[in-house]
Amino acid sequence: MACRVQKRISLRRKLHILRVLTYSNSAKRTSLAKSTVLRLYKLKLALETVKRQYENLLATRRECVRLLNHVKENKDVKIEKVGAGTFMVRVTCEKGGDNLVAILKAFDEMCLNVQQARVSCENGFSLEAIAVAEDQTLDVRDITEVLLKAIGKQSGEKDSQMFDKCCDS
Repeated sequence: MACRVQKRISLRRKLHILRVLTYSNSAKRTSLAKSTVLRLYKLKLALETVKRQYENLLATRRECVRLLNHVKENKDVKIEKVGAGTFMVRVTCEKGGDNLVAILKAFDEMCLNVQQARVSCENGFSLEAIAVAEDQTLDVRDITEVLLKAIGKQSGEKDSQMFDKCCDS
C-alpha cells in the first residue's frame, strides 16, 4: 500500500510539473495531456521558425562575403610626364604587402630606371618616384596599366583567397 501512495505522490508531482511547464490550470489528466501536446507543437513551430531565420542569416552572410570579395582594394596610381621619357610616379594603396617588389619588377620589365624614390609603409603603402624610360615611346597609360596589374597581383588575389578561407569555415 505504501508503494501505491508513493506512486500516486510521484504522479502528482509529475502532473504538477507538466501544469507549470504547459501553463495549464486543469486538474484533469486528459486536459493536461492535450495542453502538453499543444505546448510541444508550439515549441516545434518556434524551433522551425528559428531554424529558418538562422538559414536566412547564413545566406545573408554568404552574400555579404561574396560582395566583399568583389570589392577592390583602394589603389591609386598617378603618372605624370615630366619631360622626354621622364615620369613622376605616385602609387598609394591601403595595404603594403610586397608592393614595392612588384612595382620594381614592373619598372624593370618596362625598362624604367628609377632616378629618385620615396617609399612609406605607414598607414598603407605609398611610393613617389622619378623614373626615366630607356624607350622614348613609352606612354603614361601603359605605365599605369602595368603598375595596376602588378599591385593587383600582389594584394588582391592573396587577400581574397585568405578571406574566402576564413569566412567559409
